[in-house]
Amino acid sequence: MGAFSIWHWLVVLIIVMLVFGTKRLASLGSDLGAALRGFRESMRLADDEGAQPALDANGRTAETQARDRSQSRT
Repeated sequence: MGAFSIWHWLVVLIIVMLVFGTKRLASLGSDLGAALRGFRESMRLADDEGAQPALDANGRTAETQARDRSQSRT
């Protein structure tokens, strides 16, 4: 009783297609697919490169910056 049947989902699909149009839904689907492919590609490249520390504009890591700050205080 609480779950939707296939007929409920078909009615929802028809209403969505009437509101947005099939052309907009198709472009939305292709944009979403391209975004997911790009995300997977960047994750794969990140895994291939390994965990490298993030560098600032001067080429220093966060650890180097923290060490320099602590040395300048003393």
